[in-house]
Amino acid sequence: MPTPLPHEVAILVHDGVTLLDFAGPAQAFTEANRLGANYMTTLVSPAGDDVTSNIGVRIAVDGAATAQHFDTLLVPGADIYPSTPVPRDLADAVRMSAAAAGRVVSVCTGAFILAAAGLLDGKRATTHWKVTHELAARCPTCTVEPDAIYVRDGTTYTSAGITAGIDLALALIEEDHSADLARDVARALVVYMQRAGGQSQFSAPLHGPPPRSPALRTVTDLVTANPGGQYSLGDLAKHLNVSTRHLTRLFHDELSTTPGRYVENIRFDLARSLLDQGHTATRAAELAGFPSYESMRRVFARKVSSSPVAYRRRFATALEPTPQPRDRR
Repeated sequence: MPTPLPHEVAILVHDGVTLLDFAGPAQAFTEANRLGANYMTTLVSPAGDDVTSNIGVRIAVDGAATAQHFDTLLVPGADIYPSTPVPRDLADAVRMSAAAAGRVVSVCTGAFILAAAGLLDGKRATTHWKVTHELAARCPTCTVEPDAIYVRDGTTYTSAGITAGIDLALALIEEDHSADLARDVARALVVYMQRAGGQSQFSAPLHGPPPRSPALRTVTDLVTANPGGQYSLGDLAKHLNVSTRHLTRLFHDELSTTPGRYVENIRFDLARSLLDQGHTATRAAELAGFPSYESMRRVFARKVSSSPVAYRRRFATALEPTPQPRDRR
């Protein structure tokens, strides 16, 4: 079988770069080579200087970012860029390199660097779930998809947090070669070919700071203290001694949601916390106030694209599993 033509990958690293953002995809390409692919990986930096990663590892680069053609330009992220501006020299280096690349790929907060270079204007993209809102603010013409593991828009690819770079690398390997080769790489790396659900299953609990309105804070306290109570719109309005119209307007104006959906979010957060602690799915549904396991399952399917049982299996513990009572599915 003839050796495939080299596929040149330039990884543009920079000071503070998250090591796993590029090491994960690079390892996937290396494993693909062992199985018959021909990826040639080059490390470049804006000025050709060696850089230091986010964990202090010194990274020797092969040269400076140039307008030389590469089949793939990969831009890893850094912890600092969601909160600080991307340096102009880095944005310029990415813009120049991207102009000659066949496709442009970012991992995690590398999307902020693509945005600073103007490469996400008018495109769909994603990044780490913690900073999707910030990316949308930085790039208002970009459509940010907060639950996606990775997004392709034309020849531009963006991925979610850190290890999602491996998911995207597997997709690129499949695109370049075949599903069989990508599957063999996934098996060698002991990762899923395609993980179930989106990145919302990894996110922190949904309700953030307490509402400003005393009436809305009362609702939060009420539901948290007794999640199994009756909380129809009329019941809540009567408890707070306000009209249903006024209560609905409060939720819309301050929280951009409805009273019923807010109660559901509180129950969802409680259930997820209970599953993290090791409770069975049926017990979590009961303690979180859901009318039934099935009603909780529907909420999980909508919010995290996963069943409560599957969520518990993934996140309850990092220890080896021990026999558990049979749970409902």
